[in-house]
Amino acid sequence: MKTYQLVGIGNAVVDVISQCDDSFLEHMGIEKGIMQLIERDRGEVLYAAMQERVQTPGGSVANTIAGAGALGLEAAFIGRVHDDALGRFYAQAMADDGVDFVNPPVEGGELPTSRSMIFVSGDGERSMNTYLGISSELSSSDVPDVVSGKAQLMFLEGYLFDKDKGKTAFMEAARDCREGGGKCGIAISDPFCVVRHRADFLSLIENDLDFVIGNEAEIKSLFETDDLEEALAKTAAICPLVVCTRSGDGVTVVEGDTRVSVPVERVVPVDATGAGDQFAAGFLFGMAKGLDIETCAKIGNVCAAEVISHIGPRPKAVMSQVLRREGLI
Repeated sequence: MKTYQLVGIGNAVVDVISQCDDSFLEHMGIEKGIMQLIERDRGEVLYAAMQERVQTPGGSVANTIAGAGALGLEAAFIGRVHDDALGRFYAQAMADDGVDFVNPPVEGGELPTSRSMIFVSGDGERSMNTYLGISSELSSSDVPDVVSGKAQLMFLEGYLFDKDKGKTAFMEAARDCREGGGKCGIAISDPFCVVRHRADFLSLIENDLDFVIGNEAEIKSLFETDDLEEALAKTAAICPLVVCTRSGDGVTVVEGDTRVSVPVERVVPVDATGAGDQFAAGFLFGMAKGLDIETCAKIGNVCAAEVISHIGPRPKAVMSQVLRREGLI
């Protein structure tokens, strides 16, 4: 079995993206700018209301792994899809990005492949409505220890904590990875995810993880504070590497006693979907290559800037060429 530079575990979700205005969101009862879990029937209503849909493989950590694979890392993704049209589309799209999709589409059973209806408003904000379907059934049996135990870096998706089976798979994979000499980290995913699982999250970060990547709201949510400095200090006290993205205000990285802040060039996003995911792809690419944390953050910023310049959560440019032009690799 080959050794991977980066392995991700997360929800395998097909993103269905449509542009809309704020009055549409209000009319449909969609809360702007956040991810809401929905049931199947609500998903069908929203899908039917979408204009000019763009279909793309998604899922937060899956987007990160695809971005890292496109940059040239040996990468694998672990997730569940059904053997239906969306599931086959998803598995093929991961392969096209140079990522090994470890789990073949599941035959039988009633749950379809997961999908997220994403409405992008004029300011680039995305409002996500996710029906989890089969991906929410991810369990330890879906995580081959020959993959997790040989990963140089493993990246886990916070959303998986919403099901006990996912949580167990998560913890076992983290321990396999670290026992094999790898480093393991988490994408916090969403402030509401932290609210639901705060004690478990903090225990995992302190005892089983080597790095945490989250945005300002997510990091603050960990310790129920509005003071980012306090949240960063407390998170850094229990985790060796903390990466906090702050939208247009740049990125702050704390590793032990070292702290770096890397600014970003402010741009108006065409579609903010995937900005954090592609930042993580660039940062983890740098980590896998043994680069310093400041360079890792700069690479992350370049990857995020590219993905918000167009519709969809994965890069369209050849990012290795972009990074060479920027003098980062």
